[in-house]
Amino acid sequence: MRLHTQEWGTGDRLAVLVHGIMTDHRTWHELAPVLTGRGYRVLAVDLRGHGASGRGAYAPALFAEDLLETLPRHPELALGHSLGALALALAVEELAPARAVYSEPAWRLSGSEGGLDPAFFTLFKRSPELLTSFSRPRDDAAAEGAERLTAERPTVEHLGAERPTAERPTTERPTTERPTAQRLTVEQLAAEHERLTFERLALEAWDENTALALSAHRLVDHTPEKAVVPSLVQVSDPSMLVSAQGRVELRRRGFEVRTVPDAPHAIHRDRFDAFVESLSGWL
Repeated sequence: MRLHTQEWGTGDRLAVLVHGIMTDHRTWHELAPVLTGRGYRVLAVDLRGHGASGRGAYAPALFAEDLLETLPRHPELALGHSLGALALALAVEELAPARAVYSEPAWRLSGSEGGLDPAFFTLFKRSPELLTSFSRPRDDAAAEGAERLTAERPTVEHLGAERPTAERPTTERPTTERPTAQRLTVEQLAAEHERLTFERLALEAWDENTALALSAHRLVDHTPEKAVVPSLVQVSDPSMLVSAQGRVELRRRGFEVRTVPDAPHAIHRDRFDAFVESLSGWL
């Protein structure tokens, strides 16, 4: 299946980005200007069952095949988060990037302790508010203010109506350290509203059958036998997907492993500054 892609920048270097379950290319709206500012042209896909891409059967191998059908070979950087990191790892040998980054890879869909079932994520489809409270620890007043701005819940018909722009200078991006309500600026409130809007649009468009289908693969260990290209594994601490023992094993298999302390699963979304700092030397 050829996937819907979003492109930013016109640089000579190519970076490809692959999102995780329940979201789409808009999850990279803060990273895109950072990469374009470093001379990259950025391509971000919507995996099948997500965003504006098609629907169909769902399995790890199919997600990987779609990447190979859609993306150019030999990008300088390939970065995948969670499910996107799983798909990227299965496609990486043929895709042949110069460098690969796997952020919180879902190579063991059942989690590091074997107790996670991907079908759990269908709960977020039914109760979108759970996603916000589950994923990002934030100041309550800040969250309440942003929620007021998103009171008119976006629908799937708005998909693509609010595209992130790479032209916004990175210096204008507010810090990801959540300020107190007393210090919350209009710009920071607007940025929080933007994040919530993107999350909800993506959730509206997401086909929850992806999670149900992946449940059948939850006991399969997709951890690569070796790093076939120079590869970084970025892990949150604590991580529900990569155990401490797993990190040791990944290093033995040739991966560089970096841990981001006090970070939830979506490091790039919830601890953006720490996310970029952890990628030092890989961008």
